[in-house]
Amino acid sequence: MSDSVSVFAAHAADYDAQRRRLVPSFELFYGTAVDMLGLRGAAMLRVLDLGAGTGLLSAAVLSRHPQAELVLLDGAAEMLRHAEERLPAASITTVTGDLREELPAGPFDAIVSALAIHHLEHPDKRDLFARIHDGLRPGGVFVNAEHVAGPTPWLDGVYRATWREACGAVGATARELADAEGRMEMDRSIDVATQLQWMGAVGLQDCDCFFKHLHFAVLAGWRA
Repeated sequence: MSDSVSVFAAHAADYDAQRRRLVPSFELFYGTAVDMLGLRGAAMLRVLDLGAGTGLLSAAVLSRHPQAELVLLDGAAEMLRHAEERLPAASITTVTGDLREELPAGPFDAIVSALAIHHLEHPDKRDLFARIHDGLRPGGVFVNAEHVAGPTPWLDGVYRATWREACGAVGATARELADAEGRMEMDRSIDVATQLQWMGAVGLQDCDCFFKHLHFAVLAGWRA
């Protein structure tokens, strides 16, 4: 188990409540990610959720696309157990696995992820993007609701300071902020422009950033 997986596994029980306090733009962040699935009007019959955790994003997908069958992949079995408790058994399959390994067999109408891929080293991100492209059906969409780096060190610092204030305003405690910043030491975040370039390089089209607030961004691209 990687360091990041073991850390998040230890926080599985209180993960959901903390997300709302540590992602100040929570509703827009997750809402925009789900909006991307319907942007071209295609049916969402099979969806793969990478780094699915407790199923927060999968639950949002099912609320809009109740006919969808979801495959939830995560390295922490503890997190997936919470997902199995919250989501209808008939709609999901859970898989314990590493994002650096072979993905569940496609094709998928959408492959989504929230706050997971930034834990990978940069070459592993690029390799994952290529495998995501190959796992999509023609016209399928990749949506990454991600923690991103600022385009400059100064902006990165501004984002971090503003994030602390915003989290405090919605009830995050000093301990929660300190713990979150400790976990951020393991992050390998990269800026939006670089990620969009990498997505285009593997063959995804119409790649863009559809939402951004501080370190939180929703990126999407479609397979031709």
